[in-house]
Amino acid sequence: MSKPTYDDLFEKCRILEEQVKSFKETAKELKESKLQLTRLFNNLPGMVYRCKLDENWNPTLVFVSKGCNELFGVVPEFFTDQETNVMETLAHPDDLRSMRTEQDAAIQSRRPYKLLYRVCLDSDRQKWIWDQGECLYDEEGIPIYLEGIMVDVSAQKLREYELLQENQRLRGTFEDRFKFGSIIGKSNGMREVFKLIMKAAKRDSNVIIFGETGTGKDLVAQTIHEQSGSKGAYIPVNCGAIPSNLMESEFFGHVKGAFSGATSDRQGYLAAADGGTLFLDEVGEIDLALQVKLLRALESRLYTPVGGTDPRSSNFRLIAATNRDLSELVRQGLMRSDFFFRLHVLPIHVPPLRERIEDLPLLINEFVSRYLGRTDSLPRIPGKIRAAMDSHDWPGNVRELQNVLERYLTFGEMVFSDLGIHPHEGRSDVSEAMSLVGPGATFGESVDAFERHILLKALERNHWKRGITASELGLNMRTMQRKLKKYGL
Repeated sequence: MSKPTYDDLFEKCRILEEQVKSFKETAKELKESKLQLTRLFNNLPGMVYRCKLDENWNPTLVFVSKGCNELFGVVPEFFTDQETNVMETLAHPDDLRSMRTEQDAAIQSRRPYKLLYRVCLDSDRQKWIWDQGECLYDEEGIPIYLEGIMVDVSAQKLREYELLQENQRLRGTFEDRFKFGSIIGKSNGMREVFKLIMKAAKRDSNVIIFGETGTGKDLVAQTIHEQSGSKGAYIPVNCGAIPSNLMESEFFGHVKGAFSGATSDRQGYLAAADGGTLFLDEVGEIDLALQVKLLRALESRLYTPVGGTDPRSSNFRLIAATNRDLSELVRQGLMRSDFFFRLHVLPIHVPPLRERIEDLPLLINEFVSRYLGRTDSLPRIPGKIRAAMDSHDWPGNVRELQNVLERYLTFGEMVFSDLGIHPHEGRSDVSEAMSLVGPGATFGESVDAFERHILLKALERNHWKRGITASELGLNMRTMQRKLKKYGL
């Protein structure tokens, strides 16, 4: 092997010098790139981090951006100098397990992870953190680093909580208090009525309310008006109470001298309802001649007072109610078909009380508290009377119930015999419960009747406090809730 010449050594030195220079330039570029990335990370909203993983995938923070100051109120060294997984010490104990599970699953499946958890800054302060990142692997596929960013989402979580509270408040209106406006009920039939009221309140379309006498059709109409946010008045009209010869004047008003006794101008229901709601109860009692004029007013929003010549305008929302079969009235020629179809836009059917017996306890408490003028220490209605009330058909519906309760609170149990309701003294729970079941009842129906009766009596003894009742009967709350739902209590 020949000895290297001077020129060879010089060339090697030159190459080495260029390599050193290149290395320095690369190192400088790397340093500048690192500084640029650090500046970028430090200006990002949130905290950028890098964690080193040990052989058990336990992370240790080796880099955090200055966002930690705003996020956690500490400098970066607070995290990097401890050489441990600081985030796990800050994480809320209830969230720690789910954090680890999701992170490990992401590492194993080589996918990014997204975590939502709470951190405890001190005994009084917590923050919600959105943590998003992914794992880096070496050439052999071994996990070595976690890189990601943490962002404070406490404001969003607070808003979610507020929305949840609002949702629970609204749900409580229907499910806990079971009261919507002046209407009370928790049965499926009344829940459907509540939904239709809300739909009707959002529109200006005409509404027709069907239901037996005493079911509360007027309350439904008034609630639609209240929920609609209308600025105008609510004008209820009992069409069955107006003599036929006065109907036109009552609806359209009259001018002075229009007929004998018309000593001054008088506005009618249509003028009073301008900008509001006109509620026509017992709409089936309106005669054919007035139906024509009302139909014209509904279509054009114009009407002419009796004895007048100048048309006037009224922009009102019409709600009608009836306990009659309007389609049958059309077939009999007692109602115009075009008037019927103008009314029959949004139909609402209010169920009779006998089809919503599960609402009976709520209605009883409401009417008793109204009558006595208080909500606490209400008198308990004996179980034998309540059981008999459950089996009554209530032909007068809610109105009948209200009248019966007022009379009962005044005169006592003698009231019920007038209605054919006969609560028997001295009967056993079994005989009372069996009296509510027909003679052909199956064994299962008889057992259900007895169980419902026992539950009802226990609830009444404990003023409808479910927890105390469940304890008295030896039931857990889940079983109690299931039975209450099963029996509509």
